[in-house]
Amino acid sequence: MEEKRIRLLDIQFARFLARRSALSDKEKEQFHDIVCRLSMGLGAGDSCLPLTEQEEVLVERSGLSGLNDHPLCVVNDCLYLQRYFEHEKRLAEKIRSFAAFPAKLDGDETLLDLLFGRKNTDETDWQRFAASQALEQSFLIISGGPGTGKTTTVVKILALLQSVAGNGLRIALAAPTGKAAMRLQESIGTSVHSLPLDESILKSIPLQASTLHRLLGVKRHSPFFHHNGDNPLSYDVVVVDEASMVDLALMNKLVDALHPGTRLILLGDKNQLASVESGTVLADLISAMPENTVELQRSYRFDRGIQRFAEAINGGNSLPAWNLLVRDDPQNISLLEEDAAEYGGRMYCSYMSAVRQAETLDDYKSLFLSLQSFKILCALRHGPAGVSGINERVEHYLTTQGYDCFSTAWYGGRPVMITRNDYGLDLYNGDMGICLPDPENHEIMKVWFERSDGSLQGLLPGRISSCQTVYALTIHKSQGTEIGEVLVVLPAKDSELLTRELLYTAITRARQSVKIKSSRSVFDRTVNEKIKRHSGLAVRLSGREVSARNVA
Repeated sequence: MEEKRIRLLDIQFARFLARRSALSDKEKEQFHDIVCRLSMGLGAGDSCLPLTEQEEVLVERSGLSGLNDHPLCVVNDCLYLQRYFEHEKRLAEKIRSFAAFPAKLDGDETLLDLLFGRKNTDETDWQRFAASQALEQSFLIISGGPGTGKTTTVVKILALLQSVAGNGLRIALAAPTGKAAMRLQESIGTSVHSLPLDESILKSIPLQASTLHRLLGVKRHSPFFHHNGDNPLSYDVVVVDEASMVDLALMNKLVDALHPGTRLILLGDKNQLASVESGTVLADLISAMPENTVELQRSYRFDRGIQRFAEAINGGNSLPAWNLLVRDDPQNISLLEEDAAEYGGRMYCSYMSAVRQAETLDDYKSLFLSLQSFKILCALRHGPAGVSGINERVEHYLTTQGYDCFSTAWYGGRPVMITRNDYGLDLYNGDMGICLPDPENHEIMKVWFERSDGSLQGLLPGRISSCQTVYALTIHKSQGTEIGEVLVVLPAKDSELLTRELLYTAITRARQSVKIKSSRSVFDRTVNEKIKRHSGLAVRLSGREVSARNVA
């Protein structure tokens, strides 16, 4: 979510429409303000802008509101750009169509017992229940916090579906980012071979996952994909992990590319941050379609101390959460008293030492694991407590320890993250790489990226057009990753960006320990503030009557 501050784009767009409106000069000023707020909201993740009755009348009189041949429309007392209204409308129609499609497969309790064990108590086994629902429905959401076994459950579901359907289902695994896709792939690979099923069933479960962009097939220099309603994907089952990260437009394009009868299974944590772009798609789907949602409630592997901390934050209970930080129990939850960049620099010294000793591609692979053992997560991009300031100060600290990070931009060990999709290189926003010498020619530096098949690809730095150093990264960019220890840095002053969802997302990246750098006042404000986004998707999904002005 971007902070709601006015941009030049907002002003110019509002001015452009105001000049073309059929309003008086004074009314044009009011209309300019409304459109400016709409544009600002879109930049912050809203898909629409709530209007007062007077504002609705003004927009109606502008001559720019309606359907199909107008830039704006007002629906359910909210102002939309035409494109976002169409995204919501089409997505809701497609999802309702998927949910209504006859999809029942006949499975028996014996197979469920084999996969999930016999039911010995009256307590609901939510993983087993999710599997039984997957046999009944073509659209299913499996929600749950860290460690509740979402991917373990979906592996068993895929095995169940293949067993019942005769082993002929075509299955695709996908996630919004490359890192999330690799995590899904690793989880599937770890779980599938432990299933007590015939080898032919196990081999029918795919072990590779891709990003949604790769799945849909990118068209260079175009916002459209190769796969769409006219050229649907050929899969019978599509599983999407980290679905909370999928924005309105991308989810719309995904469901548009599925043929009728495809089973769509979404996995995600409803309490995490919504997508950086517009919408709160997963939360809206869960809210409007509880009959298609199963929430896993038992944590199997998540550290109990981190879990208690996460639950306190998610519940908006700042005092219990702060007490966990400042007392000695649990020992893996603590408040950082020293400078964040200096602490981070010390933690990265072992990584830089390993960089100096790495010579082969196998050594390089281990460096990616080392990078995931610790990470600094920031709420902001800019400023002393933001990504840019922390990264610069970490590099300065490493230089004082003998690791020269300033003699050249592309020094050995520099960790980078792609910030813009590069379809030609098959690199996507969020992909992470490390700058290291070519093992066959140490005079040549390359940036190495992990690929879905486990290999590394090295690219000359000059070919990479958009990236940033990531000793520290934003909490948004950390979604879809697991990290050994996280250091969460909140700014010294309050910001609209600070919400409990942001903090919850950051701490649930951690496997082993969490440190927080924050004042008490900023921490309390963060825990007590929830994300507020304006969206009409849940209303549209519920099938409630749409009231609109100038809607033909």
